[in-house]
Formats: sequence, structure tokens, C-alpha cells
Amino acid sequence: MSRFLKQAWTIAAKDLRTELRNKEAISAALSFTLVVILLFSFAFDPVSNPDIRDLSGGLLWIAYLFSGVLLLNRSFARESSNDCIEALVASPVSGGALFIGKSVSSFLLLLLLELASLPLFGVFYSMDWARDFPMLLLVLVLGSWGFTVIGTLFSAVTVNNRLRELMLPLLVFPMTLPVLIACVQLTTVILLGDPMWDSIAWLKLLFGFDIIFTLVGAILLEIVLLA
Repeated sequence: MSRFLKQAWTIAAKDLRTELRNKEAISAALSFTLVVILLFSFAFDPVSNPDIRDLSGGLLWIAYLFSGVLLLNRSFARESSNDCIEALVASPVSGGALFIGKSVSSFLLLLLLELASLPLFGVFYSMDWARDFPMLLLVLVLGSWGFTVIGTLFSAVTVNNRLRELMLPLLVFPMTLPVLIACVQLTTVILLGDPMWDSIAWLKLLFGFDIIFTLVGAILLEIVLLA
């Protein structure tokens, strides 16, 4: 187990160093998120129309969903040159460790993007997101991980496709629909200050989804890369 975790962290640390060094994907994704939040605030004007706040969770996760695809598209794309993917497959790193490492790096970048955009969201939508921040952070973590494990697996599927920028969202969005619905429901409840008891089922769905598809991705990744 310690060897598995060491291999996974080595892959994650490599990807994080590469991304934080050039900052291409994270800068594009963060800029896109902030622009979407800004445009939605002008389109719906939540200050003069308080009823729009009921849609706040959905608007926030739409921005995260599309921005996340920009990050996930780079998960295996950065390995496509110079036969790096073949080198990873031939290395002693297991497919499961490779999957977890890739997922962890994308997850941390996505979570960083989400946390960086929350203050701007609070300003433009007049939402007190810090009031129940621990619960909101839990939803962000569970939702982002579920989205990341699906995206990482399909990033491997589309890595050799010349239209991977188009194919990845077409594959990821339908599969992550349960996560998106659960995150929208929970985020909206938290932002509006409503009681969470009626939404526990959505939280259980996120836990179950994350566990199942983490195991599925860890098992299937090596098969996908060898196909």
C-alpha cells in the first residue's frame, strides 16, 4: 500500500509541477470561470432580482463544469508527445497508481480554481458563502473528485483522438450528470441557508459515486491505455 501511494503521489507531484510551472491550463480555466460568473451576474442581475439566488448553485457549477474540462483535457494530453504515454505504461507504476496520481493532480487544480472564484461569486451575487463554508467545502471536494475521476478516465480514452477537445466534454458531461445534479442541489441549499436534513440523500449519492468510479477508473485505466 505504501508503494502504491508513493507511486501515485510521484505522478501527481510531477503533473502539479508541470502545470504550476507553465500555468497555461490553470490560467485559462480560472479566467473562464471568472468571466462566466461575471456574465451570469449581468444577465440575471441577482441584486435587483433576489429570486435568481435560487439558481446560484446551478450557475456556479456550470462555470466549474466547463472550466474543469479545460483542466482535465491536459491530464493525458501533456503525455502525448515523445511517446511519454508508452513510457508510463511500460514503467513499474501500476495502472491504479497512475490513475489516482493523475486524478489527484487535476482534483487539486480544480479545487484551487473553485476556492479562488468563490470571493468574486459572493460579491456579484451578494451570497454569504462563508457562513457554512465547511459544508460547502465538503460538497466542493466530493463533487470535484467525482467529476475528476470520470474526466481522468475519459481523458485517457480520448488522448490519441485529434478531436479530444470536443470528444472529452461529450463523454464526460452525461456521465457526471448525477454529480452535477447533487452538487447543484446541495450548493443551493447551503448558499440559501436552508436546513441540510432534506438533502442528505444527495450527499450519500456523492459519496457512493466517488467510491464506485474511483475503483472503476483504477481498474480500467491500464486496459484503456493498452487498447
